[in-house]
Amino acid sequence: MWLFSGPLSMFGAKVQIALHEKNIDFELVMVSFTMKEGYAPKHPVLRINPKRQVPVLIDGDLEIFDSTQIFEYLEDIKPDPALWPAAPAARAWCRRLEHESDEVYFPDIIKLMQLWKTPRDPAAELARESAAAYYRTMESVLGDREHLGGAYSFADIAFYMAQLFGARMGADMTGETPRLLQWRQRMTARPAVIKVAGPMADYLRSQGLSVPAFLSPKAT
Repeated sequence: MWLFSGPLSMFGAKVQIALHEKNIDFELVMVSFTMKEGYAPKHPVLRINPKRQVPVLIDGDLEIFDSTQIFEYLEDIKPDPALWPAAPAARAWCRRLEHESDEVYFPDIIKLMQLWKTPRDPAAELARESAAAYYRTMESVLGDREHLGGAYSFADIAFYMAQLFGARMGADMTGETPRLLQWRQRMTARPAVIKVAGPMADYLRSQGLSVPAFLSPKAT
């Protein structure tokens, strides 16, 4: 099994964590990327994914892309340990949370990435406010539980990686959501998570880029 990702791919990191959590052997290929030239080499990222993005997974004759679809495949081929709940309603809820991390929360973080040179832009301020509102919602979702959907799941993996980029872009969690901060500490302590988030933090430092405080050596 081969996973094609990038050193700063939030979606690729999600898949890496899932593979480690499930103890699935895989070869990781970090695909170089520049804003001018895109991904290289052109095989297989551009050939397989019409969106021209990582992650791409190759398992024998199967070639798929999109982190959520890869999640589903991993759960099918190795259901233990489970990363989706067994009960239909609980599984649907976790799928919704995973989807919202990607499609409701993360677009605001992408907006902050686009406006990083002008953080006082009204659009950037609005994106930070939207992220803060999302954190408040997730604080309520978490409640007194250890994980977002009850048991540890893909929903936790997805939101952890998304909020890591939120923290980098100036939209970090605050003391307004104390339970969510504790959840993040528990997530960061997971071996599969730090195995992926740690090298990402090292790469950021090597490029002179900001690293979230919760990934500092003292924090971890």
